[in-house]
Amino acid sequence: MGNESPIGRETVENSLDGMVMGEVDFRRAEHENLTSAYGLHLRLLQPWAGLDAPFRGAWCLLRPGDASDPHSHHEHEIMIGIAGHGELVGNGRRDPFGAGDIVRLTAGVEHQLVNEGEQDFTYYAIWWDHAMSEEFLGRRP
Repeated sequence: MGNESPIGRETVENSLDGMVMGEVDFRRAEHENLTSAYGLHLRLLQPWAGLDAPFRGAWCLLRPGDASDPHSHHEHEIMIGIAGHGELVGNGRRDPFGAGDIVRLTAGVEHQLVNEGEQDFTYYAIWWDHAMSEEFLGRRP
C-alpha cells in the first residue's frame, strides 16, 4: 500500500495500467479531538469532505467508571465493539459488550452503555433512519 499523505488521503491505482480507481480516506481516532456528548467521549463521522452516506456514525470512548446517558431515539443503530469491555443496559437487560461484538438496536429502545472495568471501552456506532436514506437517494443522479 502507498504511504499516507499528511491529510490522510491516498489515491488507489490499478497496477496494470495506472488508471486512477478512487481514493482511500483515513479518519484517525485523534483522542485529543474528542467531544463530550451523552455522557461519553466521541468523534462524529460527519462532516467529512467527500463522504456521501445514508447513515451517520461516531467513534465512541467510555472511560473506566463512566456510563452514557440513558437515551432512546427514532433511528436504528448498530454498535461494533473495538477494544475493551462494557455492558449494554436496555429493555430490562444488562448484557456484556466487548471487542468484536456487534449490537443491533431498533428505533425507540432506551439504552445505556456502562464501563465498570479498569480499561477504556471503545466502540463504533452507526445510525440511520428513513429520512437519511431518502436524503441520500435524492442526491443520486
